[in-house]
Amino acid sequence: MSTYGSFPGSRPRRLRTTPAMRRMVAENRLHPSDLILPAFVREGISEPLAISAMPGVVQHTRDTLRKAAVEAVEAGVSGIMLFGVPADENKDARGTAGTEPDGILQVAIRDVKAEVGDDLVIMSDLCLDEYTDHGHCGVLDEHGRVDNDATLERYAEMAQVQADAGVHVVGPSGMMDGQVGVVRDALDETGHEDVSILAYTAKYTSAFYGPFREAVASSLQGDRKTYQQDPANARESLRELALDLEEGADMVMVKPAGPYLDILYRVAQSVDVPVAAYQISGEFAMIEAAAEKGWIERERAILETLLGIKRAGADTILTYWATEVAQWLRAER
Repeated sequence: MSTYGSFPGSRPRRLRTTPAMRRMVAENRLHPSDLILPAFVREGISEPLAISAMPGVVQHTRDTLRKAAVEAVEAGVSGIMLFGVPADENKDARGTAGTEPDGILQVAIRDVKAEVGDDLVIMSDLCLDEYTDHGHCGVLDEHGRVDNDATLERYAEMAQVQADAGVHVVGPSGMMDGQVGVVRDALDETGHEDVSILAYTAKYTSAFYGPFREAVASSLQGDRKTYQQDPANARESLRELALDLEEGADMVMVKPAGPYLDILYRVAQSVDVPVAAYQISGEFAMIEAAAEKGWIERERAILETLLGIKRAGADTILTYWATEVAQWLRAER
């Protein structure tokens, strides 16, 4: 029995009594500026193409991408991460389309920059997998293995053409050893000192990438287990983190988000740079599918997962719901 009156003496429920009370004492809040919209733009199409496993997400035309960028700005979203999808006939073993000044991603960067300027942080995926006919994130050697150092040379070229196109942030995502340092040097040596690097620091090989393969029309043969991180490992992510920071990363990211909240927490507790997390295609697809079946409440589930990612330590979240959620949040104010 409490000595201070009726039992129980401490009643945490007092701080949950009304919506206003809950808002006042909330430890974490989502804001539109926390969100980054991943977007796909496909070469040679006249109408956007739906992605079957990702309801509401499309492969954009150049025109619809511009419109999506404007909508993101109007909703208060902070950034857009662009992925180029070349025509199949333009893929080759070295991912040449990824480094052509007029390749689809470079064209898309210029389009978005012309449309919204600096009102949206324009980010680009810096990887070869969309552009190679084998679907891997790098150049293959004579044994069919990804050649780390030959791939770094290609990443340096990609960094330069993306920066020349006007990107604000590059996101080297291939998980090659030394990729951040090589990209930083390439940017600095070509007069792009102001272009930032969002390092894909802890990118795990995951079953949840499935719908993304359709989104980028992947030609992947085999898997990426020799370069993406093993889901069994946690300490390894901190080793990758230390290397990326030493090599000059401005921001770091954990991908996927939901299945790796423990990694996200460790990373966020270890750094003094901004931390991002990518809520990937499979995470999106599961919620949309369950909501379509009527098994869960769609809006509540989306917000709960995003808040969990924020609570684990993410400063920014890449999510396919970015614009929609930002609109919800603004309507609540």
